[in-house]
Amino acid sequence: MKNPGHRVQATKRLLREALTSLLAEKPLRSITVKELCERAQINRGTFYAHYADVYDMLDQIEADMEADFYAALEPVLSSAYDLTPPTATAKVFQCLEMNADLCRATLGPHGDREFTTRVIETAKKRCEESCVRFFPNADKLQIETYFTFITGGCIALMERWLKDGMKESSEMLAAAAEQIMEKGLGFLQ
Repeated sequence: MKNPGHRVQATKRLLREALTSLLAEKPLRSITVKELCERAQINRGTFYAHYADVYDMLDQIEADMEADFYAALEPVLSSAYDLTPPTATAKVFQCLEMNADLCRATLGPHGDREFTTRVIETAKKRCEESCVRFFPNADKLQIETYFTFITGGCIALMERWLKDGMKESSEMLAAAAEQIMEKGLGFLQ
């Protein structure tokens, strides 16, 4: 007999794939449990064994990704780690790569912009707070300005990466982002 945990994971993976593909087509409010189950090729009872409705499902998927994202950021935020910036950025891009389907859906025309904004703002705030340790002479406005600029650039880079089919590895993309952050125009030389 198959492991019940494995079956649950497989079912949730099928539902997640179905939901993210439907979100590429239409807004969440237009997605029914029936069509989600048809796309995932599971019955409605199985769906309801895991989720109350499609909103609950998306909330749970987003909460899992948010936890993964903050775990990837932890080395940057914690003074217990002696981590180089490229390694930290690579962990973040790896997390985004593992959640590419949700990133595409969230950043797409029918995505949950509130989720994206919340994650970015929380991450930015936490990074700004930890940045004070590394740059004690920088004032609050300098740090906020830096992270606003970096966040916007990384989001645009991620959107292009997803749109182009993620041809580059997350490590390569992270290294390029870090070089741009550290060298500015010198990156092109």
